[in-house]
Amino acid sequence: MHFDLIQSLSLAGKHDVPNDDRIGSADRHAWVIDGATDLGAPGLLGERGGAAWLSATAQRAFANASGPLREVCETVFDTIAQAYRQDRRREPVATWELPRAAFAAVAIEGEELVCAHLADCVVLHRGAQGIRFLTPEPDREAEQAEAAALGPGTGAHGVRTPAVLADRRASRERPRAVLGVDADLSREGTLYSHAPVAVGDDVLLMSDGFAALFDTYRAYEPAGFFKRLQSHGLDDLARTLRGIEQDDAACLRYPRFKMSDDASAIWLRVG
Repeated sequence: MHFDLIQSLSLAGKHDVPNDDRIGSADRHAWVIDGATDLGAPGLLGERGGAAWLSATAQRAFANASGPLREVCETVFDTIAQAYRQDRRREPVATWELPRAAFAAVAIEGEELVCAHLADCVVLHRGAQGIRFLTPEPDREAEQAEAAALGPGTGAHGVRTPAVLADRRASRERPRAVLGVDADLSREGTLYSHAPVAVGDDVLLMSDGFAALFDTYRAYEPAGFFKRLQSHGLDDLARTLRGIEQDDAACLRYPRFKMSDDASAIWLRVG
């Protein structure tokens, strides 16, 4: 068995800011990477921001790796750590400056679909046993509560206001399992799940900006999402996503740290 690419898209949250998401697929594995928004100016890794650097480095590593998914992930973690040692220009100001990302990856191994994930990227699988998340079901309640606590409409101004920056920097000082420059921490935090797989199954990998359709905006549940996906495709779902966000540009109905996040998805079918 192998993966056939049906459709993919990746949208920047703002047209004047680089998109820190990356998605891709090979014959037997696929991935999505979501670089966490930089909370300081470039410099640690040169002129490029840390999120863009990490996403690009991980993208190359996933594209060049092969084998069982655990080996693929080990290669990615070690490649990132080595690249950081080579590319770093100075010591980080604090822990919050270290680049970090979420990721999810899948691979076909025999009669199984194996999924690896760290943080909040999402994988949805439609197979003989129905539709299910291979990652934890999306849940943004805690983040929404944090955004709401900073005051009405905070996210409408992005993450560059002093209050939001201070809050986000403090949050990153707390230990959390993420894809980063320490291979051991990435390895220890990565979780794996397994599901039976067969020809004709659909697999969708999403960054949390796209999965907001489930947890933040509650526009779809999995069955309705797949029905709309199969009839109208990813473009239609992306228009729904951005339409909801434009209608709540002040971030009042749905508290969040920015009006629109980078949003990426890749739709695969098992062949």
